[in-house]
Amino acid sequence: MKRNIINKLITALVVLGFISCTDRYMNINSNPYQPGDLNADDYALGSAMSSLASTVISSDVNTAQFTDCLLGGPMGGYFADSNSGWSNTISNFDAKNDWTRVFLISNRIISTLYNNLNTVKIVSANTNNPVPYAIAQIIKVAAMSRVTDTYGAIPYSKIGEDGKITIPYDSQEEVYDKFFEELDEAIAVLTANKSAVLVSTADFVYGGNVIKWGEFANSLKLRLALRIAYANPEKAKEMAEGAVKQELGVIESNEDNATWKYFGTLPNPIFTAVRYNEEKTGGDTHAAADIVCYMNGYNDNRRASYFEQSKWDGQPYVGLRRSISLAKMGNYFSNYSTIKMSASDPVLWMNAAEVAFLRAEGKAIFNFDMGGEAADFYNQGVRFSFEQWGADGVEKYLADDVNKPTTYKDPSGLYTYQGTLSGITVKWDETATSEEKQERIITQKWIANWPLGNEAWADYRRTGYPKLLPATDDGNRSGGVVDSKRGARRMPYPSEEYTSNTENVQYAVQHYLNGPDNMGTDVWWARK
Repeated sequence: MKRNIINKLITALVVLGFISCTDRYMNINSNPYQPGDLNADDYALGSAMSSLASTVISSDVNTAQFTDCLLGGPMGGYFADSNSGWSNTISNFDAKNDWTRVFLISNRIISTLYNNLNTVKIVSANTNNPVPYAIAQIIKVAAMSRVTDTYGAIPYSKIGEDGKITIPYDSQEEVYDKFFEELDEAIAVLTANKSAVLVSTADFVYGGNVIKWGEFANSLKLRLALRIAYANPEKAKEMAEGAVKQELGVIESNEDNATWKYFGTLPNPIFTAVRYNEEKTGGDTHAAADIVCYMNGYNDNRRASYFEQSKWDGQPYVGLRRSISLAKMGNYFSNYSTIKMSASDPVLWMNAAEVAFLRAEGKAIFNFDMGGEAADFYNQGVRFSFEQWGADGVEKYLADDVNKPTTYKDPSGLYTYQGTLSGITVKWDETATSEEKQERIITQKWIANWPLGNEAWADYRRTGYPKLLPATDDGNRSGGVVDSKRGARRMPYPSEEYTSNTENVQYAVQHYLNGPDNMGTDVWWARK
């Protein structure tokens, strides 16, 4: 019966890659693409694992554009919309349902995730090997954490094997509790099987290295622990300290960065998405003024890796302001710096720099035992990032206690910001206040996490840092729902939930949101 189920799944899945995960399939010299070498289990497992990986940041260009280029990127201060034909956008806080629903109502995310998760579960049981399912659970948490951080309470613990979400919601606190439970279970399996080796040509994240998957799981656990530090400090402390002390450890080298490297034949979806309408406007997405102002002020040598140079005379890097009138700016878009990225670049999930900054914040702000001192972790985070991007001058950068982010002077003359963006410098100051330490840590973490906009948006809502440019008067079209300085705090639930899952979504709004179902209501963990 199980074999029949697997064969049916094979015909339904698009075979993106192949993976062999049991002790029967450890021969790394075998060719996983030859039908003679693999049975039905191999094909089903390989397809499912690759499809699972594609749900963290979707391999589908249109999906990735909505979730990362039009939502996370702008809300996190990395990207700015640059298509004057868009009349309702997330950046203008008046987006229609078909823009804001994508994380929760998308066959490319949740249904793909759970259908393939079920396949891995079946094959793991079939082959008596728990490792593939443990890795699949880690991928699930990585993907679904982005979903709950977008909406707050979501259907999670009761989602079935078919991926349908017309079921009761969990509070966001319950969702996070489940995340930690699933990560701990997966980490335990990987620790017990750390000598296992997957077929390297099938694992497009870690090339078959089980220990590195464990490091990523612990690092993801640390990320989520800091996320809830203001909402549940006791739980945050327990999870954060457990992550760094666990046997497999956390990511401590750029060689261990979690990146999906499948794009040898498919282009990186973010690369494609930001270049839509490139001939007309330079692309639908440009570099945001916020991050360019910080990096210009710090004379940051990573700029050449992040941005293409602008077409404004004498100004190499000029960002475009977010949350403005797109119609008014239509003639100027092509002059601003665009996103520097190649079609073959891997998709980043998490890097060593972020982990170092998480440990710095855990120690400096919450006094968690992170296995070292905040200053060392902070400096290490900056060094990791410079190394990751091949930039020089890191020691000079770390010693800079003078330079600050520049003010934003818009070359078009339309959207210059008269205020000071931030007064924070780079050099670590052990005598600084806790608030200044947090701003310094999060600002450098933000720069290092480029282009993970959804992660940046989460940090901004959780801590208030980095300080971002406010929406303009003509760019905030929320009708008073969204504060121009604070920006959007979450996305509203899809209208489909109100028609097909009415009772459950209404219960979630009444009991879990602590506010109306709109962009102005904070999620549970935003308690600072």
